Amino acid sequence: MTTMEQAKQGSAGERHEGRVVLRLTGADRVEFLQGLVTNDVKRSAGLTYAALLTPQGKYMADFFVLVRAEDILIDVNADLAQMLAQRLSMYKLRKDVQIEVTDLAVFRGLGEVPEDGWNDPRDTALGWRAYRPDGTASAGEPAIDWDAIRVERTVPETGRELDGETYILEAGFERLHGVDFRKGCYVGQEVTARMKHKTELRKGFVTVEVEGDATPGSDIVNEDGKVAGRLHTVAGDRALAYLRFDWAKGPLTAGDALVRWNG
Repeated sequence: MTTMEQAKQGSAGERHEGRVVLRLTGADRVEFLQGLVTNDVKRSAGLTYAALLTPQGKYMADFFVLVRAEDILIDVNADLAQMLAQRLSMYKLRKDVQIEVTDLAVFRGLGEVPEDGWNDPRDTALGWRAYRPDGTASAGEPAIDWDAIRVERTVPETGRELDGETYILEAGFERLHGVDFRKGCYVGQEVTARMKHKTELRKGFVTVEVEGDATPGSDIVNEDGKVAGRLHTVAGDRALAYLRFDWAKGPLTAGDALVRWNG
């Protein structure tokens, strides 16, 4: 499918399966969330991409936040929704905040943003997102190759690349507008700030070229036999990979595939 055909299909939108939309209500909802997540939800004029971290600065969940006049919507991977709701509830204490699961469905597309949609804050190539009542007609099987877009733009995804050992700066959250270093404190902020200001990243997600049969999950090995990283989502002759940069030099292989990185 050509880019123009994808854009035409995407303008109508297609359901993003495997997502859950949580709703936060109560007088303290904005201040409550502001003190927990990596991004500034107070100053947002649209969708905000953010994450909840452990106190040690490691990834727990990433999600989109939509602050509305009467509530806050959180668009999160379905596998993380229950955990996220429980974790947020742990921080409520005596704050006036209620957390519930909605019946809203997530839609996404390319092309012109519909009246009920918002731009994906991570990258303009990822189009738009919208939240509609469950039961809204879907376009059926995805017509847009979202993995190909993610791989091209180096956008990791929970369950594919992101896990409990991930540090968000290694996952590109600064480039993807998922962290704000000017806002106040949040859970895991000290570790994240230290990685930003006091260290040079030695590992991270990159887009690589692959030649041959590339299997996601394969170790990436350098010419000295050292494991320099791991292959993740594969789309055509490209893939997302997590690399240790100082070892990812010279010829690299992942199983029977050749891996090239221009770092």
